[in-house]
Amino acid sequence: MSLAWLIILRLLHIVLGVFWVGAVAFIAFLLFPAVRESGPAGGTLMQRLMARRLNLWLMAAAILTVLSGLALYWHDSAGFSSHVWLASGPGRTFGLGAVLAFVGIGVGMGVNSRAARQLGGLTAGIQAAGRPPTPDETTAIQRLQNRLAKGAVIAAVLLLFAAAAMAVARYT
Repeated sequence: MSLAWLIILRLLHIVLGVFWVGAVAFIAFLLFPAVRESGPAGGTLMQRLMARRLNLWLMAAAILTVLSGLALYWHDSAGFSSHVWLASGPGRTFGLGAVLAFVGIGVGMGVNSRAARQLGGLTAGIQAAGRPPTPDETTAIQRLQNRLAKGAVIAAVLLLFAAAAMAVARYT
């Protein structure tokens, strides 16, 4: 692989990874708590963010970060065939970071995406009916918000540990 391709892949991996991990951490630790404290106004803010396709931006950043990371790992490991490099400190640490990122993606797609879709559908139905939520709907909304908040925190912690592993891997 040429030096130019390595530079492009590394730029993609680092810049998009910073965006992805930073956005997930911001959402989990700052945005979701503030949205929940804001009541119905917070729901309006989240609808506006989703209208700007926040989920697609994060998914695209995640996919491109992972693909560029796999290409860099493939290069460094001589096509996944250098068992010496794979067993080395950097090989193991980059691998750990990759596993953490994959698990973070799993949480984001498996838990958060599903809960966000359910929450969006529920709140859209309530708004379309032009009425306040019933007690059962309020309970369902709170349950989905809790699931979304917990999933976001878990994903953020996993991604922060993945980023930390990537940051120190060359020195292990």
